[in-house]
Amino acid sequence: MFAVYAASIDAENPLTGLVIGEQPEPEAPEGWTTVEVKAASLNHHDLWTLRGVGITEDRLPMILGCDAAGLDEEGREVIVHAVIGDPAAGGGDETLDPKRSLLSEVHPGTFAERVAVPKRNLVAKPESMTFAEAACLPTAWLTAYRMLTTRGGLQPGETVLVQGAGGGVATAAIALGKALGLRVWATSRDEAKRAAAVELGADEAFESGARLPEKVDAVIETVGQATWSHSLKSMRPGGRVIVSGSTSGPNPPSDLARVFFLQLSVIGSTMGTRDELESMIELMDRTGVRPQIAAEMSMDDALDAFVAMSTGDVVGKLVLTR
Repeated sequence: MFAVYAASIDAENPLTGLVIGEQPEPEAPEGWTTVEVKAASLNHHDLWTLRGVGITEDRLPMILGCDAAGLDEEGREVIVHAVIGDPAAGGGDETLDPKRSLLSEVHPGTFAERVAVPKRNLVAKPESMTFAEAACLPTAWLTAYRMLTTRGGLQPGETVLVQGAGGGVATAAIALGKALGLRVWATSRDEAKRAAAVELGADEAFESGARLPEKVDAVIETVGQATWSHSLKSMRPGGRVIVSGSTSGPNPPSDLARVFFLQLSVIGSTMGTRDELESMIELMDRTGVRPQIAAEMSMDDALDAFVAMSTGDVVGKLVLTR
């Protein structure tokens, strides 16, 4: 079947390992099923895979892609939950299963005609959403939702700062934050991305590193090294920074004195559960919030999409369709 996959790993030139071609049909063991993929969205995870992060050479070739929306074996419109894990092994939370993985790490991913997943990983797609919109949700949007709710515990009226306004998780956090009744501020080095953040629902947008009008209750941090110092300095005493990524580097100066003196909380967050995905979809269906899609492209043009994502010159999600 047609697929977009990683054939080799190169930390310096990751796109050299990207291949568009044929791969075997997926196998669905007991308790699993197959989905005909209609749309799948890109994530930085796909680029990191090509760099060798979270995968080893012995697992290659590996079909890329975490997210998908499509048709199950009965023809029902579904969204694929990307976390492969056992909730029981994580105390009721599959993201805490020590053996959990994402599609395309151990099991073939979604950039293909079909993908095999556990039956419990299928969630009904609302009729109000297109396949392209639905395909944006399982990784970036679910990550943002968990950061704001389960992990961040943000309440209506609180102020949240979203660093790096152009990324997939950041744009999701802006839109979801407004739907949840938060005051949302965003930052970006790029004037056009700041304007886009306001259009998405941010109350204000600032240059990266700018002094804010007042301290915030929480920070959504996916950038890492480049914004970490600003994130810590922007929080009120007792504030919390919720971290789900470090695209600019994972090892910034910790500034522990500020952390303990102001009693700040540093909270890690990864993906989300199937139940959280259903809750987020219900919120979006009820409020009309939708992902910002930067472009829809054929899977045949996957290389162009990867190039666009790697340059960082994208606001919103890139979607590959079949």
